Amino acid sequence: NNLAYVYLDAGDLERAIPLYEATLSQSEQTLGDTHPQTLASRIHLAGAYQKAGDLERAIPLYEATLTQCEQILGDTHPNTLASRNNLAGAYQKAGDLERAIPLYEATLTQCEQILGDTHPHALASRNNLAYVYLDAGDLERAIPLYEATLSQSEQTLGDTHPQTLASRNNLAGAYQEAGDLARAIPLFKATLRQREQILGDTHPDTLLSRRNLAGAYRAAQAVQQRSTATPTTTTDPQQPPTAD
Repeated sequence: NNLAYVYLDAGDLERAIPLYEATLSQSEQTLGDTHPQTLASRIHLAGAYQKAGDLERAIPLYEATLTQCEQILGDTHPNTLASRNNLAGAYQKAGDLERAIPLYEATLTQCEQILGDTHPHALASRNNLAYVYLDAGDLERAIPLYEATLSQSEQTLGDTHPQTLASRNNLAGAYQEAGDLARAIPLFKATLRQREQILGDTHPDTLLSRRNLAGAYRAAQAVQQRSTATPTTTTDPQQPPTAD
């Protein structure tokens, strides 16, 4: 399982997926279908399928795993919460926002109740819910949630924690989606500067920030020129890694 994770982290899905499939098969035979380790293996395989873009196999596996986690571990166990979050993410990836949004909302409510309002998992869950609201075009709910998440991340994790930087990037993107470039651009600039200092000039997150800032500048230029031919450039939101 550890080797499969290394392959997955390196983007080598051709070797990661068969290894995850073999691990799950062995866990089912040796430990049983509902052993916690088997459930974890199932989550990992579903995550690998999703990363490969194979949602037809990922979603049923996530659904089966969530049902078993609820039955075996209970409705509020951390692994159940992670499984629910992962399934919501797969629904969102598939464009099924009608199922994704209620699942994200339920996950956030339970994370807050069980783990506390400022627990890192609760912050990640809040970020995910804001992201799906943004995906649905519901800026009135997305922006306040992103603002609250950033404020709590700064207080709990610190100003330069990767999750805080991701929250700052996401809030800037939401401001841009709302056409509020006066707030978006300074936030993109601050995020880029911090990522360059902390992560380095060539880190993927730094490159993402640089691309988002450039897009915001282009959007501002288009507004200034009053050109209706140039569409507003969208930004790339960030989600926390799929929970294990």
